[in-house]
Amino acid sequence: MSPQPQAAVGAPLSRVDGRLKVTGQATYAAEHDVEGAVHAVIVDASIGRGRITAIDTRAARAQRGVLNVIHHGNAPKLPYKENKASNNPPGARLRVFQDDRVRFHGQPVAVVVATTLEAAQHAASLVHVEYDAEQTTTELGEGTPDKPTTYARGDVEEGLRKADVRLDLTYRLARNHHNAMEPHATVARWSGAKLTVWDKTQWIAGTQTELSTVFDLPLTSVRVISPFVGGGFGSGLRCWPHTVVTALAARVARRPVKLVLTRKQQYFATGFRPEYAYRLRLGSDRRGRLTAMAHHMEHATSSYETFTEGILDPGRMLYSTPHVSQAYRTVPLDVNTPIWMRGPGPATASYVIESAMDELADRLGIDPIELRRRNEPDEDESSGLPWSTRRLRECYTVGAREFGWDRRPTKPRSRREGDWLIGMGMAAGVYHTARMPAEARVRLDADGTAVVETAASDMGPGTYTSQTQVAADALGLTIRTVTLKLGDSLYPRTPPHGGSMTMASVGSAVLDGCNTVREQAIKLAVADEQSPLYGVNAEDVVVRSGRLHVRNNPARGESYQQLLARNDRTHLEADGSYAGAPGTERYSLHAYNATFAEVAVDVALGLVRVRRVLGVYDAGRIISPKLAESQAFGGMVGGIGQALLEHTVTDHRDGRIVNANLADYLVPVNADVPDLQAIYLDGEDREADPLGVKGLGEVVMVGVAPAIANAVFNATGRRIRHLPISADALL
Repeated sequence: MSPQPQAAVGAPLSRVDGRLKVTGQATYAAEHDVEGAVHAVIVDASIGRGRITAIDTRAARAQRGVLNVIHHGNAPKLPYKENKASNNPPGARLRVFQDDRVRFHGQPVAVVVATTLEAAQHAASLVHVEYDAEQTTTELGEGTPDKPTTYARGDVEEGLRKADVRLDLTYRLARNHHNAMEPHATVARWSGAKLTVWDKTQWIAGTQTELSTVFDLPLTSVRVISPFVGGGFGSGLRCWPHTVVTALAARVARRPVKLVLTRKQQYFATGFRPEYAYRLRLGSDRRGRLTAMAHHMEHATSSYETFTEGILDPGRMLYSTPHVSQAYRTVPLDVNTPIWMRGPGPATASYVIESAMDELADRLGIDPIELRRRNEPDEDESSGLPWSTRRLRECYTVGAREFGWDRRPTKPRSRREGDWLIGMGMAAGVYHTARMPAEARVRLDADGTAVVETAASDMGPGTYTSQTQVAADALGLTIRTVTLKLGDSLYPRTPPHGGSMTMASVGSAVLDGCNTVREQAIKLAVADEQSPLYGVNAEDVVVRSGRLHVRNNPARGESYQQLLARNDRTHLEADGSYAGAPGTERYSLHAYNATFAEVAVDVALGLVRVRRVLGVYDAGRIISPKLAESQAFGGMVGGIGQALLEHTVTDHRDGRIVNANLADYLVPVNADVPDLQAIYLDGEDREADPLGVKGLGEVVMVGVAPAIANAVFNATGRRIRHLPISADALL
């Protein structure tokens, strides 16, 4: 078929669901009005490790409106059958209310079910739990590391020995929490042996699969509904224990149950970006050409599951380095299981690698951008594969020009404005292009409107809008005549809404389904003797604004409505699919960026203020420029938080999180982000997927923290190797 005109894709359109959100009509997990629903409140463990020796629920049960108090002593035993399709990390799982063990502070030890939220909250405070507490280990340096995952090429020790310049650097990155605007919540209802849950989730199919395995149900007996997600950043990428607790409570109470986590509970109930200890040794010659890099990484995981993330990739392929070794260890601790958080892996690795590259540039007296250019690889040296596209050099050039890099002080601490030291820094970023199998269902109705259904989520990046743009162009319709339906396991299955894979995966499935429906209509028209298009070569027919016509003769054609009505068709329908990444890749596929930052540091107080941030991105085809800019700004804000503010503080005596609230866990506010700018290089990557996209939700955060840290060095001459950068470290 002829290429379709592209009127929606590439246009800076406002969100199609924007009005619903700003008027309060978008329904989030806790807002679903399920008839007869009662309320549940979890009782959290007050120790970090040990056993429950007694639970006294008499006072709680005596409260008016309390229906039940469920705990390990009276809860039904659940089968928890294993299922490899689940997105949960490998390991034993937290089997809620199945034994008397306490594995971390805040673990659910009971749940109160009552007719009102207030009654459930009060009764939960009256549940008395006694423990046999054990020694708690929550410090990274005190745990026993697991066996490492390793990688090596060349001879690192020989490469370091022969290097003219050697650096041996150790970095610490604090534990971070997601803190999305919407709290995690679940409503569960049983209808006989069928379970329906309204849940905050970034993976409909994953939650459906997990609940089916926990309760030993056929997959078709579990329905998961999540049409809107109020922010996730990765916290919704698995089915958490509170969702199982809600379903269990609904089964016991024989009533629909609603459970909403408090802000405090989200600090130990839904995962986090783990604390890291990262040692990097690198060597180079006097011209700045890297000879060797040795990476040693450790981060926390829970004692009952093993969580890992893709932290190894940047160290293997971002720069040309003949000798590389990596050792990646998880350290089991008495904490809940971590989870992926925006830019998982590369956002951490980039801070270390890009800070070290800046330090090397300073040691050699080479401009940081020039140093990176000198180490630009011709291919992916970890796989030997050619790049699909790699325009990092162009990112440097455009960014340097637009940011005014030539005004950067070459000598640290040399630019001052009153009490403020001014500095500029930059960093490179990379994130792999992920694709997974996805499906979509497309229906074109006789009135000329279309409905697209797919079980994807939308946690904020604009899935409703971007997928509608793809569908509208593929069908030749306007945006307002296409309705996208998301967030229901009754719709065709999709991969997790994370890892920057939704546009590539789900978008390709939507494109496939819409192309098929359009082709059905064209074939119907050219075979219909009463159609103006009868006998026309199907390859010469395009559709614009719902009207099929000959490409070079717009007057010859008819509308979808006319075609379907004449042929007594109520609709045309097709299933679209995308197979995902091939078993063996032919290219190395990644998105890239260059991030530039300018900071001011108060000489007397050590306070750091970000003045401006610029990101230049090689992310393939941009479906929606307005959404892309929003994504970039969000990534920059997250990077500012990672660099300067966010730090989960743990009382290591019992594992209690000290700052489990938004008053003490600091996140950026408007005053912290005065001037942000994003530039996307024009282009596409057809090796990646049919849409030519490479993913951008993750890469926009990668590199922000090191750009800020490098700017702080340029301002102050102080090299900070731990995050967040605090005032006391600069005094």
